[in-house]
Amino acid sequence: MSRNLYITSIESRSGKSAITLGVMNLLVKDNPNIAFFRPIIKDFTPDKPDNDIELIRGHFHLTIPYEQCYALTVSQARRLVAENKQDVLLDIIISKFKQLESTYDFVLCEGSDFESATAAFEFDINALIAENLGTPILIVYNTHNRNSDRIIAALEMAIGSFEEKGIRVLGTVLNRTNAQRNQELETLFRNSDKLRNLFYAFLPDSEILHRPTVFEALKALDASVLHGENALERQTTGYIIAAMQIHHFLPQLFPDAIVITPGDRADILLGCIVAQLSEAMPDIAGILLTGGFMPENMILDMIRGLKFPLPVILTEFNTYQAALRLDNIHAAISLRTPQKITIAQALFERHVDASALKKQITLSRSSRVTPKMFEFALLEKARILQKHIVLPEGEEERILKAADILHKRGIVRITLLGNQEKIHDSAKRIGISLDGIAVIEPEKSPYLDAFAYEYYELRKHKGISQQFARDIMTDVNFFGTMMIYKGMADGMVSGSVHTTAETIRPALQFIKTRPGVSIVSSVFFMCLEDRVLVYGDCAVNPNPTAKELAEIAISSADTAVAFGIEARVAMLSYSTGTSGKGDEVEKVREATKLAREMRPDLLIEGPIQYDAAIDPEVARTKMPNSPVAGKATVFIFPDLNTGNNTYKAVQRSANAVAIGPVLQGLNKPVNDLSRGALVADIVNTVAITAIQAGK
Repeated sequence: MSRNLYITSIESRSGKSAITLGVMNLLVKDNPNIAFFRPIIKDFTPDKPDNDIELIRGHFHLTIPYEQCYALTVSQARRLVAENKQDVLLDIIISKFKQLESTYDFVLCEGSDFESATAAFEFDINALIAENLGTPILIVYNTHNRNSDRIIAALEMAIGSFEEKGIRVLGTVLNRTNAQRNQELETLFRNSDKLRNLFYAFLPDSEILHRPTVFEALKALDASVLHGENALERQTTGYIIAAMQIHHFLPQLFPDAIVITPGDRADILLGCIVAQLSEAMPDIAGILLTGGFMPENMILDMIRGLKFPLPVILTEFNTYQAALRLDNIHAAISLRTPQKITIAQALFERHVDASALKKQITLSRSSRVTPKMFEFALLEKARILQKHIVLPEGEEERILKAADILHKRGIVRITLLGNQEKIHDSAKRIGISLDGIAVIEPEKSPYLDAFAYEYYELRKHKGISQQFARDIMTDVNFFGTMMIYKGMADGMVSGSVHTTAETIRPALQFIKTRPGVSIVSSVFFMCLEDRVLVYGDCAVNPNPTAKELAEIAISSADTAVAFGIEARVAMLSYSTGTSGKGDEVEKVREATKLAREMRPDLLIEGPIQYDAAIDPEVARTKMPNSPVAGKATVFIFPDLNTGNNTYKAVQRSANAVAIGPVLQGLNKPVNDLSRGALVADIVNTVAITAIQAGK
């Protein structure tokens, strides 16, 4: 069963909270361990929290703290987007969501309220969030005053937009429908390619759900209560502006009206009180005094001495402004409106097929993995492991910024190598604190002599002298690698200002390869829009032999599994199956045979062309019975030329995020950065190194 659901609308005032109530009621019947989460909420004050969070928490007696039920306010979200910090926005939301997902059995999400300047902004933000949380979507749509064709067109457009982003749309609930039109809508649903296979339900209109309460008027007008504080939950049916004489005004009264009048109109105020006492006149919901005019003391004493609960409230707004604000009140379902809660739940239970909806939720498990989801998972895994990673290029600004992020977010423990004075000066210049981050200058380290002796013992058979050993141990990459060898660190990341050879040479000399592995190779994690693929080897071995290629395939498969990717290995060539001949095809064929013999537990196919490996349609033609063709996740290239060019082509043309190269095959993890690596690349590579150290 899916562990989450995202309820969203495609415009404002859709009735989303009523549907959320119904879905939550459906879910808690089977499992009370459910969390409620709103990624983005309206700006709030301590005395005016988000209504829907308070409604769901209070009505269902959820113990989850208010602060855990949302990630950002709409102002914070808009500011991050305006500053081009969309990644930060997603990081905050995903982090809060994953914390809930790790604690609760199900997380019900509710989208934003479409009350910002542009509906397009909120639609895109909700789609982006659902995409990166991996949640299926249930769309709520308000059909009031819309014809059937417009309803269908709006839903088809919205669903098309969601599906283009790879988001699974579970179905839709149409609000404020009527029985006369439902049959027509059902026919249109059945005739629509986009809608016919979706879950859908029609909820009839209920006038009571759209009536604001006197309390909502009070809040909308920043008003104060003069009398009737215990009757503020009374629902209203409209308002009357009392600007005429009393004998003209009284005939205008209707049940549950709010009477709007300036605070100095004692005649209207007294007339309303008398009318409320008379059985010949309708009961009103309340009196709104405008202009900030407080009634005279004698009238005020009379109001406060009333023995019946008639709300009288006072606002600073004038009569015209107050009427406009009342017109724009969006009547909400809240803890203060128990009657509305009961009606909303009854409508949902009566008109929504609970078993069909549950079935859709059960079938809606998503295998989609976006780049942001994968990156977040990396950081979370590394945070749990709490490994110690050494960064030899401590004087480099990008390394310092990455170290700062890693330390502040508690992902790994960090040691920086380099000239201490330069490191501290650089950190101060870019505004970074090194508190909690170790800094070692190899030439001045008390470990230098012991490291030099260890290196001499390991390499003296190569004819090196003790002085040479001491000199080479002042090199930051050799010093960092020796820290790993001696168990003083769990892994190392270098390469932002050093070549690949300078980074991995020390590891090859004395960390060496794992038992049974004769070759160090590399993979890239290729984060596409909807999945993560593994490409190997695209960075280290120019022209591996068949045996080396088999080892690269096995190492790459193991790396994939270590990072939560099911390994289905494609041994790539310019020919699929037995159709082609040539030395390169034969090398791949032999490598496939060897890899299968070495690891019969792995799904390995080859030789196979890239299109047959990744495209199910092509696979059905070229390799119809293969468990890998069309579903490959690990792609092994026959040589460095092919692999390096392919990963860069996919990275640029498919707008993929390429994380790597990630070195594999060593006894302890050492990873090489591109010299053009961004701070985010460094953070990801350190996290990967920590995970490798924890295998």
